[in-house]
Amino acid sequence: MPLKLLRRGEIWYLRGTVAGQRVYESTRIGDKRQAEIYRARREAEIIERASFGKAVTYTFAEAALAYMQSGGEGKYLARIIQHFGPRFRLGDLDNDAVNRAAQVLYPNAAPATINRQLITPISAVFNMASDDGKVSARRFRRRKEPKALPRWLTPEEAERLLEACDGRLLPIVAFLLGTGARTGEALGLSTKHLYLESQQAHVGITKNGDGKMVEFPTRTKRILAACGLPEAGAVFRTPKGKPYRITNDLGDKLGGQIKGAFDAARKAAQLGEDVTPHTLRHTWATWHYAQNKDLILLMDRGGWKRPEIAMGYTKLAPADLPDRVYAYGWDFRARSVQDAQPIKDFGNKIKVMRGA
Repeated sequence: MPLKLLRRGEIWYLRGTVAGQRVYESTRIGDKRQAEIYRARREAEIIERASFGKAVTYTFAEAALAYMQSGGEGKYLARIIQHFGPRFRLGDLDNDAVNRAAQVLYPNAAPATINRQLITPISAVFNMASDDGKVSARRFRRRKEPKALPRWLTPEEAERLLEACDGRLLPIVAFLLGTGARTGEALGLSTKHLYLESQQAHVGITKNGDGKMVEFPTRTKRILAACGLPEAGAVFRTPKGKPYRITNDLGDKLGGQIKGAFDAARKAAQLGEDVTPHTLRHTWATWHYAQNKDLILLMDRGGWKRPEIAMGYTKLAPADLPDRVYAYGWDFRARSVQDAQPIKDFGNKIKVMRGA
């Protein structure tokens, strides 16, 4: 039988059987005229899906929900879902629809913002639906971002930042400066993967999917030792002594869970808002290449798989930077001829360090 409207309190509900599907659901609408429009649309949708299949009628809202339920990041999806509405078909989503969404949602935003908050989440939802056979693969055009030189700290700026850090933040900043690790990699470090005497650490599964061994200079080792380390569990802890909760948040470059403390130290060190925890990775890469002049070694230690990314750090340093960095105790020079080659077998290296 066709769908009927039933009133329950202030809200109208749908009830009935259409195309073999039994329905009993809330319209979430209190006005009867609007509820009748909803009823007609819902009934037509059920008939259409029964006739043409779910793949043809699959909506962006459904795809986005499936994406978030599978563990995908939903930070920017709410606005996008609201813009397209609950009935917008995923198959109708093309570059023209994305452009119109950008004009409405981010009319004055920079290309980087549109890429991060609109095109990236849309692509992620669409790609998962494509993998599940719900829609044919499609590529969404990203905005061209103006190239900018990476912000990195001079040794003098880094010293001011270290002096401004509180007891919780100091070892984290020293580790990031000394290893070039991403913030999430550092916060997830376990004591069993920190080898203080050999000045190495295994940071686990990285952004690129591989475990990697990082090395740090004596300056980092001394700061870590002076700050005191837990005997077991997470190396770095929250102010309450708890391990940090590691997520796939797109905001990793902005500092995530240490942003508040970092911003306080940054301001005290008289550094601008363009300095974030991710700036420490840029700093490490700039200092490292300045001392070694070895792109392959930089790629290996930094975990970059594409040379064009690492090459961005090869032309930033003034001629006197290696000596200035070394003067403050940051020595990234290769320790031996063997060390100047990419380390391929991290697993065996870990066993050797553990005495296995």
